[in-house]
Amino acid sequence: MSKRVLVIGGSYFCGRVFVEEALKLPGAEIHVFNRGNLPLRMDSVTEHVGDRERAGQVRDGIPAGEWAAVVDFCAYTPAHVETLLDNLRGTVRQYLLVSTTTVYRKGGRLPLDENAPTLDGPQPELGEYAEYGYQKCLAEQAAHRACERLGIALTVLRPAIVYGYYNYAPRETYFFDRLRNREPIVVPEPDTSVFNFVWVVDMAHLIWQCIGEPRAFGETFNLASGEPVSYARIAEVLGEITGKAVETLHLPVAEIARRNLTLPFPIDEDLVYDGAKIDRLFDFEHTPFRTGLREALKYYLTVKRREAAAAGVQ
Repeated sequence: MSKRVLVIGGSYFCGRVFVEEALKLPGAEIHVFNRGNLPLRMDSVTEHVGDRERAGQVRDGIPAGEWAAVVDFCAYTPAHVETLLDNLRGTVRQYLLVSTTTVYRKGGRLPLDENAPTLDGPQPELGEYAEYGYQKCLAEQAAHRACERLGIALTVLRPAIVYGYYNYAPRETYFFDRLRNREPIVVPEPDTSVFNFVWVVDMAHLIWQCIGEPRAFGETFNLASGEPVSYARIAEVLGEITGKAVETLHLPVAEIARRNLTLPFPIDEDLVYDGAKIDRLFDFEHTPFRTGLREALKYYLTVKRREAAAAGVQ
């Protein structure tokens, strides 16, 4: 049976990979709705243009009909959720809200599962990102209210650190840039901070498995591999991938702060989440970090070659 799915976003990173992976699966009828700044121009994908923050553009830009699911990759505030769901014409069976593990309070017992306490206010210590996690919490709450009122099944997905194709955030590319520029990879001392990740392709497949699955209705899931990673482990894996010795620079945490070095992940706290709930539900095995990072590096090098070729033409 065909699944008629509306993707909100879909042009960048996680949304784009979800669309690409969905098209490889049987029974996918994919529509996307976004501002049209980066058209996909993919066969079998129907693109609708509009601004999700404008109720009229939601009503006029998205055709009426029956949607098996709406997968929302770019809801950052309660208003984003409410404006979308209150103005969609037709019927929606399931709304899948892509949230984040940033909604969890710090200091809980690790790894944090879906029952861990969530934020009850902004996080001033995060500077320009102080509102991000809290607004995502409020967006989740708005989704629960709207879906209950409208009779829509809700699934909330909280990915950990996502990496892979099309990543525009300076996460793995921080390390790739340093390799490419022959600069050492900074490893905090002591190297005690650990994180876990989710490869963007794994994330796409887990989301797809939730669509139309009654066992996912009304549920919240962390998306996270159980494989622990540290700065030293990233350097080690890069050495394994490239077959070359990776130069590292071990610096005390205080020295990193003194030099005002910007690293992509925390250097003095753990970010570890329990994704076993959804993995058990679908008997899902995550892609090993080494494999995912190798694919991410291949993509990065391809992009750099294209950029160099384009610069040579100009």
